[in-house]
Amino acid sequence: MEQIQSFISAFSSFLWGWPMIILLLGTHIFLTIRLRFPQFKIFTAIKLSITKDKESSGDISQFGALMTALAATIGIGNIVGVATAVSLGGPGAVFWCWITGVLGIATKYSEGLLAIKYRQKTKDGTMIGGPMYALEKGLGMKWLAVLFCIFTIIASFGIGNGVQAKAISESLYQSYGWSNYLTGSVLVVLVSLVIFFGVKGIAKVCSRFVPVMAVLYFIGCILILILNWNFLGQAIVLILKSAFSPQAAGAGFLGGTVMMAARYGISRGLFSNESGLGSAPIIAAAAQTRNPVRQALVSSTGTFWDTVVLCALTGLVIVSSIIAHPDINQNSASILTQLAFAKLPYVGTLILNFSIITFAFSTILGWNYYGEKSIEYLGGKKAIIYYRLAWVVFVFIGSIINLTLIWDLSDSMNALMAIPNLISILMLSGVVVKETKKYLWDNKLDEFDPDCKQ
Repeated sequence: MEQIQSFISAFSSFLWGWPMIILLLGTHIFLTIRLRFPQFKIFTAIKLSITKDKESSGDISQFGALMTALAATIGIGNIVGVATAVSLGGPGAVFWCWITGVLGIATKYSEGLLAIKYRQKTKDGTMIGGPMYALEKGLGMKWLAVLFCIFTIIASFGIGNGVQAKAISESLYQSYGWSNYLTGSVLVVLVSLVIFFGVKGIAKVCSRFVPVMAVLYFIGCILILILNWNFLGQAIVLILKSAFSPQAAGAGFLGGTVMMAARYGISRGLFSNESGLGSAPIIAAAAQTRNPVRQALVSSTGTFWDTVVLCALTGLVIVSSIIAHPDINQNSASILTQLAFAKLPYVGTLILNFSIITFAFSTILGWNYYGEKSIEYLGGKKAIIYYRLAWVVFVFIGSIINLTLIWDLSDSMNALMAIPNLISILMLSGVVVKETKKYLWDNKLDEFDPDCKQ
């Protein structure tokens, strides 16, 4: 097992070297410039995300699709992922994580647009789409679409299942002494009850679940930052300096290289918001929308809420808390956020435990859908039942096995998923620009695309 873990860790480090960082950030920057900074349309996008449009075609509402995508993205990456980035890359990792989110809005926009543009209706009348269909229908590269699905399925058991289940079991064990085996058993039952409802059931649960859990976590972070007010300015300065100067780390932090800060900040940022990963477009394809651009805008808000807001808050909470209480950083990365929240009297630990459990559980639901659609692309609907059975079994396994191995495996699969997805986005960027000009730049967001009315 140690040899396997060492190999996967080395493989993950190789994948997340400078080439991947350049490819990912380069795509974000390229699309940001070519699409005329779609980040400035974020408030229009937020308004669209909460606007009902019963005349549009699709399986679920735009809000339902967004909440399901957020359910999959707002997870342990926002809590443990950011803490791991700070522990391994220093406080500068928070900056790179945030930058990945800001620039990633353009990439998430492009993914959402292509998901609608190349989606298709199945024999039973449901919508299906995602990077695999953009690769096949838009570029004629079915072999790469197959690879994307294979990587997605493997990644789903890591980023969307094992990591989340382990986080829940560790949280309950650390706080209440619950056995990992007991937690795993309970999770198997709860997950099984939800995933057999299908996408509409998952979307319905997430639409009610996600806003409550996100707001509660947001309030908890704000309360801690109020407690750490005297150290907040110092934390911001340290984050910015450490992002570019390895000598800037201090106040209880271990100094790292700029490469380490960038590597862990960007990888954890991708793990958290999934911009460029290609997962969120799979659910975006099922959304009710008038044209591809409307859904593209709605999809882009997922990255804004997940990373630009929640991950940034988490990073500030951790860094300011370590400055205020340097002894916190003597502990493992997995409990840094827990120790920071514990400084909030009476309710801090309760808020964090609730957030970890709900974030992780919702991620398990969202990623189950991504995996199912990848399985359906490869083997048809009949293969889904076997995937679901394997899914609930791995929920239990993830609750009891080593977390480091799962993190490294997840990082590796994230990179392998991102490569074909980024290829499709870059090669089809002309299509994205054409649709954006037609509906956004020419102020025709309310018009119907004939293909969306099928």
